[in-house]
Amino acid sequence: MIFLDAAATTPVRREVLEAMWPYLTGEFGNPSSHHSLGHTAATALAGARAATAKALGCRAGEIVFTSGGTEADNLAVKGIALARRAADPSLDRVAISAIEHPAVEESARYLERVHGFAVDVIPVDRFGQVTEEALAAVLAPGTALVSVMYANNEVGTVQPIARLAPLARARGIPFHTDAVQAAGWLPLDTGALGVDALSLSGHKLGAPKGSGALFVRGRLRVEPLVHGGGQERGRRSGTENVAGAVALATALTLAREASSVPASAPASEATSEAPASEALARRVASLRDGFIEAVLAGVPGAVLTGHPTERLPSVASFCFPGTSGESVLLDLERQGVVCSSGSACAAGADAPSPVLLAMGIDPEIAQTAVRFSFDSTVSADELRQAAAAVRTAVVGIRALGPTS
Repeated sequence: MIFLDAAATTPVRREVLEAMWPYLTGEFGNPSSHHSLGHTAATALAGARAATAKALGCRAGEIVFTSGGTEADNLAVKGIALARRAADPSLDRVAISAIEHPAVEESARYLERVHGFAVDVIPVDRFGQVTEEALAAVLAPGTALVSVMYANNEVGTVQPIARLAPLARARGIPFHTDAVQAAGWLPLDTGALGVDALSLSGHKLGAPKGSGALFVRGRLRVEPLVHGGGQERGRRSGTENVAGAVALATALTLAREASSVPASAPASEATSEAPASEALARRVASLRDGFIEAVLAGVPGAVLTGHPTERLPSVASFCFPGTSGESVLLDLERQGVVCSSGSACAAGADAPSPVLLAMGIDPEIAQTAVRFSFDSTVSADELRQAAAAVRTAVVGIRALGPTS
């Protein structure tokens, strides 16, 4: 099997399993307990928090451990907006991009439906990018929060977060970014990005499912979604998942050492800070570009979606007019290639992707979308085989006619 669906999930790394194993076995204590087992768990949790903070360039007290990216997004969008409106009732708007993950989109719609917020949608261009002008146009005196994802989970487009965030912060508006797909590929320094909140999910970078974190800057208030014992400084109650926190911190540390560089950085821009990181990102980006070239050359009419250069090293996404995206997926799996038609979180959806529609792609074309996403272990040979399989699948389906 050639696994090209890493944007959906990644295998747990051995180093991560080894780091978390003690807290699933002998060191099983509750970190809130006042005995030796509890103390050991609390020490491990504090270490994981410090390591996560180091990876994000922030303070340990600014990290909230969660069950994953979805919870982190919900806590950021709902928690920050509700807390800000509680302090100032005039703050009754949230601004989100047109291509947000459902965790952000549905959180904003919840605020609209249940709490009377207005949702301002920031349009994107045909490549799926938010421009500074587009963001500035929707900011209003009543905006409580802006949320723009760092890298899109369907087409891989990277947003210019370091240019967008200051526009909001200059108006006193907190800026949140969903960095779930960016982790492991792009810089996560929250100071350099200028963000006030940032969401992560462990299973996208080699930690188990069910681990995640939210960075919340300084004294920014957050209304908790989960109430109880007051863990995580009152921002997320419940006995902490110590093993999950250790796993996430270990995966982040490994990723920081190996692959945290801009997707679009030219090969000539090597720095002395992280040469191994740059080499890995350049290698994967080069393989991605070769795969894109092979697919476009081998499949007449294939359309690359997302930004041609400002994209994750690990994502290549296409539309194949004259086919069904699901038919292509089934044929590819028959040939031993596993990929996706888009977001794994749009469970059971058969409608055209809202992301592609927001980019101006015709609904009929959008339904032919296929996403290929790789981890850092992908090989040139695997991608050559995958490109050949894509050609075989698409040409075969087109030959069968529109009912295929």
